[in-house]
Amino acid sequence: MTDPAITIDAIRDARAALGTRIVTTPTLDWEADELRDRLGPDTRVNLKLELFQRTGTFKPRGALTVMMALSEAQRARGVTAVSAGNHAIATAYAARTLGISARVVMMPTANPARIERCRRLGAEVEIAADGAAAFERAKQIEAEEGRVFVHPFEGPLTALGTATIGLEWASQTEPLDVLICPIGGGGLCGGLATAIRLLMPECRVFGVEPEGADNMYRSFAQGAPATNAKIATIADSLGPPYSLPYSFGLCREAVEEIVLVSDDALRAGMDLLFREARLAVEPAAAAATAALMGPLAERVRGKRVGVIVCGANIDIAGFAAQVEAGKRITGLQ
Repeated sequence: MTDPAITIDAIRDARAALGTRIVTTPTLDWEADELRDRLGPDTRVNLKLELFQRTGTFKPRGALTVMMALSEAQRARGVTAVSAGNHAIATAYAARTLGISARVVMMPTANPARIERCRRLGAEVEIAADGAAAFERAKQIEAEEGRVFVHPFEGPLTALGTATIGLEWASQTEPLDVLICPIGGGGLCGGLATAIRLLMPECRVFGVEPEGADNMYRSFAQGAPATNAKIATIADSLGPPYSLPYSFGLCREAVEEIVLVSDDALRAGMDLLFREARLAVEPAAAAATAALMGPLAERVRGKRVGVIVCGANIDIAGFAAQVEAGKRITGLQ
């Protein structure tokens, strides 16, 4: 199959093909005293609530788009994937939806609740010693069993799937001046930013990474995909081992700039979203809010700003611990 170009027509076709396997997630015009105090009374913030997507994150959009394109022979052999949690859950969901066998390899740091959710969705789960070992094991499964590897972020079909978020968003709100999106490997930001730039050409797109997993930030600086030499962040889903060419290229084309936020800023963002929007999110899903209230605050003043809230796969104890820490943060740096 020829890799599709990400055009408006291709995005519309992809969304139609996904059908009811995903939901059209809502948006919220977010009003709160803290937003007005920090950003000024003329700033308008619109949240895209992708945490209400099936499996709790945006990930099924890409996994399903990839797996729906498989041949019958490929479907019969099944799929494999590597993930700290969210992509594994999405792959398991997509496999069950399409009647495909899934064997996923997860990191030892994966939250037990995420591992159990994968198993409940019918996937076989293996735990690897570390990230590098997980990718090696997936390659071994691919070679020995003939399964198709569903990449967590790289590739045109994955990006086409995440681009459907932008298609929905553009129909749900007035034109945005600025969009803020988290970046891990770049599959979400690359697809979403490309769609937004097609549908809202004047919109400026900013990416956000944790300080402890800044591979795309460094990729932009050096002009080529970089490797995360060390990953040290509470946002595990924003800490892939490296950037890759396709996602890097999309982000480089559609994203104006990447800003960095600290783990304390992520915690404070989680706390703010819970207090002022009643949203219980995982750390990665607070990244765009952290950037909104921190390094981008002055640059978005008086603008209409889109902020994606990308996932909520966190256990109660973990969420409470991070929010309690967030409450001790007096401000975002």
